[in-house]
Amino acid sequence: MAVTAEPQITDAVLMIRPARFGTNAETAASNTFQRSNIEINNPQPLALQEFDVLLTTLRKLGITVEVFEDSPEPWTPDAVFPGNWVSFHADGVVYLYPMRAQNRRWERRPDIIETLHKQRGYQIAHVEDLSGAELEGRYLEGTGSLVLDRPHRVAYACLSPRTDIKLLREWAGKLEYELIAFHAVDGSGKPIYHTDVMMSIGDRFTIFCIASIPEVSERRRIQQRLEQTGHEVIPITIQQMGAFAGNVLQLGTRYGGSVLAMSMRAEHSLTPTQRGIINKYTRIVSSPVNTIENCAGGSVRCMLAEIFLPRMAAGSRA
Repeated sequence: MAVTAEPQITDAVLMIRPARFGTNAETAASNTFQRSNIEINNPQPLALQEFDVLLTTLRKLGITVEVFEDSPEPWTPDAVFPGNWVSFHADGVVYLYPMRAQNRRWERRPDIIETLHKQRGYQIAHVEDLSGAELEGRYLEGTGSLVLDRPHRVAYACLSPRTDIKLLREWAGKLEYELIAFHAVDGSGKPIYHTDVMMSIGDRFTIFCIASIPEVSERRRIQQRLEQTGHEVIPITIQQMGAFAGNVLQLGTRYGGSVLAMSMRAEHSLTPTQRGIINKYTRIVSSPVNTIENCAGGSVRCMLAEIFLPRMAAGSRA
């Protein structure tokens, strides 16, 4: 089967507006970025406000945002993070992923995929459902687990309870990706739950918490591969990773050029030197998502599922 070439960045994303956002006890054990000392009686109004500010910011920049509403039942406190359960590819294939937390499995929404195809003009050739691996206790949480260099077809993944090595290999084989799996830990030595909180790959640069990888040989392998593919590595510290400076996403705009979307907390953590390097390649755009970060342990990148699906010609929608 011929491999469809894919760009690194897109100007279209999926976002899910939260209906009952809150701290998820089912994910807390493996996600140390959730702040257990934060107590907010009702975080939903604050999360909704943060969501809408980010949405407005992206749309003003010329980014297509496909918004869907979460439903109050069943309760899906992390529905605001759609990239964990779905990924959209340039060959028209949609992948659905196995989730570790029971209440996150309810986030998978076939109706969203159908609407993107039938009403919003995206071509979908096939849906590849990997969620059956949940029955075997194996998980792979989408572009949380996988950070992709799409043009060079390299997948980077840190192993954790949410990222199974066997599933990684199966996924890489299906999509004909080179797999670089490694181990990464936070400041307390616990495995980092998702690769996308410690690493982000842009078209010509990579933001990367090298310090989170204990094994020197794994560090070298990753750095060498990134350099071979023409990426300037911008190291961030463990503390900056904790401020979500790795949970960022480069996006194209229909006006030309690109932006690097991140939270205000992430932007404020960057040094002048880091900002200067980023500004060589793209423009930083930030939005406040403190409530979402504190309660759910994810930031702006987690809130955006990139859409690389081809578009249908006008008048040819089903």
